[in-house]
Amino acid sequence: MSPSETTLIFLALLLPFIGAVLSPILYRIFKSLAPWLLALLPLFSLVQFARLVPRVADGEALTGGYDWVPSLGLRFSFLIDGLSLTFALLITGIGTLIVLYAGGYMKGHPQQARFLSFMFMFMGAMLGVVISDGLLMLFIFWELTSITSFLLIGFDHEKDASRRAAIQALVVTGGGGLALLAGVLTIQYITGANGLSELLASGDVLRQSPLYIAAFILVLGGAFTKSAQFPFHFWLPNAMEAPTPVSAYLHSATMVKAGVYLLMRLNPVMGDTAAWMTVLPVFGGVTLLVGTVLAVRQTDLKLMLAYTTVASLGLMVMMTGMGIEHAVEGAVLYLIAHALFKGGLFMVAGLIDHETGTRDLTKLGGLAKAMPITFAAGLAGAISMGGLPPFVGFLAKEGIYESLDAGTTFATIFLIVAIIGNALMFAVGFGVGLKPFIGAKTETPKHAHEGPALMWLGPITLGLAGLLSAVFAHYFNTHFSGPMASAVAGEEISIHLSLIPHIGLPLVLSVLTVAIALVIYWRLDALRGAMAGMLTRLGPGPDLWFDSFMRGLVRLSFRVTQTIQPGRLEFYITATFVLVAAVLMASLFSFGELPVWQGLPEDLHLAHWVILLLAVIGLGAVIGAHNRLTAIVTLGIQGFSVAVLFLLLGAPDLSFTQFMVETLSVVILTLVMTRLNLTPSDHRAMGQRLFDGALAVICGLGFTLLLMRVTQVPFNDRLSEFFNSYSKVIAHGHNVVNVIIVDFRGTDTLGEIAVVMITGLAILALIRLRNTRTGTTPKEPTESEVR
Repeated sequence: MSPSETTLIFLALLLPFIGAVLSPILYRIFKSLAPWLLALLPLFSLVQFARLVPRVADGEALTGGYDWVPSLGLRFSFLIDGLSLTFALLITGIGTLIVLYAGGYMKGHPQQARFLSFMFMFMGAMLGVVISDGLLMLFIFWELTSITSFLLIGFDHEKDASRRAAIQALVVTGGGGLALLAGVLTIQYITGANGLSELLASGDVLRQSPLYIAAFILVLGGAFTKSAQFPFHFWLPNAMEAPTPVSAYLHSATMVKAGVYLLMRLNPVMGDTAAWMTVLPVFGGVTLLVGTVLAVRQTDLKLMLAYTTVASLGLMVMMTGMGIEHAVEGAVLYLIAHALFKGGLFMVAGLIDHETGTRDLTKLGGLAKAMPITFAAGLAGAISMGGLPPFVGFLAKEGIYESLDAGTTFATIFLIVAIIGNALMFAVGFGVGLKPFIGAKTETPKHAHEGPALMWLGPITLGLAGLLSAVFAHYFNTHFSGPMASAVAGEEISIHLSLIPHIGLPLVLSVLTVAIALVIYWRLDALRGAMAGMLTRLGPGPDLWFDSFMRGLVRLSFRVTQTIQPGRLEFYITATFVLVAAVLMASLFSFGELPVWQGLPEDLHLAHWVILLLAVIGLGAVIGAHNRLTAIVTLGIQGFSVAVLFLLLGAPDLSFTQFMVETLSVVILTLVMTRLNLTPSDHRAMGQRLFDGALAVICGLGFTLLLMRVTQVPFNDRLSEFFNSYSKVIAHGHNVVNVIIVDFRGTDTLGEIAVVMITGLAILALIRLRNTRTGTTPKEPTESEVR
């Protein structure tokens, strides 16, 4: 793409994030007009993506971007083909309607601007997921969708149920995100590809790798958790605690389809394997059945739609993994149809709740006269969800049945699963979109009336989109569903389904589905009771298992923390030295790096031996000291002995530094000890003393052997030559040691200064703590104390 087109695409991606910033400002200035102004931002993004439809329909895959970290081959880049473009149009198109809908639904709410800021952030994150070319860029936006959905689900943070649902969604999808990160890194390791465009051009490299199964499982971990596949399905219905605009956008049209998008995107390079064509259909089919069964037992309109969303996601995953002719066509048709009818039905449920004060299906009826526009939108969504003409849901159902009519036992099993699932979804769809509007008028908590234009504009528009997509099926297939199916299959696919029914088994199965669905709808109340009883007998499910898991995790964390963080300095020091001893000795013995004894150095003189003897005597004095003050003072003998050795061996600068550090350390610690309790220091039992002594000997021996081994390696003078050559040229200093400390290793010196400062603060805290406990205030030491 040209630089100007690339800039426009990135502007379309950034506009939702700009909207997140502008939302509070525009609400403060324009009040009720703010939603109309804010809706212009995703509308502009929609227009930019719509401009690309003809080019993508002609088979182009558009790429572009900017270098991010060139040395690592990372680019901030995008890939726009039939799959990503269709998702981008859904995200921005439905996002525009949701901004308007939220303006009406949240009207008067004190946090309305904050809510739309979160919604815009999510919109940008989801848009980033579907157009990203870079694998790591995709992962970053993937995790951002989890974070922003956490903020939206927990928007009513004063409610316990909202906080629980938000945490549950974050834990499940965030955990899956970690699995996806490992999967992305595994894929990069196998193929060497940093971007999706490179990966899609790699052919069978990924499928033929011995690490394919590992990458496959990790990718499924991310996709299944995000798209609520069994047994991770439980988080999505609980997320209905969020305001209805969140449910209509995140949990029907966008976020929950991110996992499906990932599977569709990777189908050309990971599909067509036994694992892919077994795991995806099985888990997708189980999710379809579980979701529809759980939907039938609900009376809350949003929960009914939530569980059918779980079921629909299962159907998409099942069709994506079938690996038979036309299966991909059915999957993409159903994905588009589902986004349109489910987004509209969620808005209808929100309208009913907003204008009547209840979402309980058993308490609703006869609303058609009071809410005629909402009734029309709900009926359109129900017809499309039921797979009836003249809506796009009919094309999707025909595509699914046509592909599953493959004649094999495996396909026949999933054909039966699809029929049962579609029949149950038909009944639930009409339960939401039709039943509240017909029958006798019921009394509701609020006087029922039609909602504001901001709220019914969205479902009416989505209903019309579903109708026009089916009426103009040829244009729809050639410009949207066809290019999308081609991108998923990795080869050119043409979709020819239309509203004209084709005589054959798919049409017969459609009629059978409708017949079963009508029976279920007629007996919906009785079936609801039967399902509720059956599920009660089955006992607690994954939702309660999650609570048990979280409680167990908290208890485990508490016990682990108690064990490794007991609050005793002695334990921390012991653990540190045990690890040091283990690392030193294990590495020396495991890698055969024990030094060879070569005798004593010939250049040791009497003065060296005297200093060493003095250090040993000082060590004995430390061990035999009866109190801490004596131990600290005698400990200085070791430091001064080392300083003298440096001086005798020709390192006066280092010796001077050692003298200064040792002197200051002894003086400061001595002054501190005069303020602390100087009771006898060693209260350890004999067994503890032996352990500590043995640990000290092992650590000392380990360092001795390590240093001996290092000195036996031929000396590499590259650093010496570097410092000698450049200390004056670069750092303008003649003293090489000073230049190294101050310039070449200035960060190290800064770190050492920071350590000294932290030590001083710790000492001050100890003194204040001691004074607080004893009830005394600090006082200046007397002259005798100083002496």
